Amino acid sequence: MIKLIIVDDEPLARKRLCALVNEIGIAEVIAEADNGKEALKFLQIYKPDVLLLDIHLPEIDGMQIAKQLLSTTPSPIIIFTTAYSEHALEAFNHQALDYLVKPIRKDRLERALRRVHNFLPTIPTARTHISYFKQGKKSLIEVNKIYYFLAQENYTMLRWQGGEILINEPLKDLEQEFTGYFIRIHRRFLISIKQIKTLVKEKNGHFHIKLKDTPETLEVSRRQLPTVNKLLKNIHIPTYNL
Repeated sequence: MIKLIIVDDEPLARKRLCALVNEIGIAEVIAEADNGKEALKFLQIYKPDVLLLDIHLPEIDGMQIAKQLLSTTPSPIIIFTTAYSEHALEAFNHQALDYLVKPIRKDRLERALRRVHNFLPTIPTARTHISYFKQGKKSLIEVNKIYYFLAQENYTMLRWQGGEILINEPLKDLEQEFTGYFIRIHRRFLISIKQIKTLVKEKNGHFHIKLKDTPETLEVSRRQLPTVNKLLKNIHIPTYNL
């Protein structure tokens, strides 16, 4: 599935685009930004395949972002989404794949997203479900319902809304596949970015992450702490001292 970031300073416009993307079903919105500076940060964190990019943005406008990405490898495919038709030529000069004028129709957006598949046929796609066998029958778990993965000797424990199971997949392979969705916080833990609630500094100097949908707290190693801190700062998740 295509990983996609929406960049627009209007909340209603972002909400509508997100709804359209979900209806089309061939891409997933992994982040939303309301200004150009935040968009550039999210590009480094999530490494999306596609950017749905407005032009008139606070701090850094869409054209400036597109210009910067010309010298970046690899860079996401840009689809401009704007209320102004007069910037189309400049947009294509910045190697945009498409230029959609608001109000954006579902069929136009779908056509643009399907062109992404044609333009980058080798896009590495992360699974949306992980399969396992229960009582001899194959079952599926939605990746967006997974809290974290935990390395356990020769297996990996998957913790999700329905409990926990063991899968025969190395943590490093899962980390590579789900880049932008999960983050390594410890040599044994790979956790869902969407599940992160807060980072807590204990009195003994150790750090733990609290999750949103489970009371569990997970240890952050000192080696991974700089990476975790950078991510949480960029997505505005606070750190608390106990």
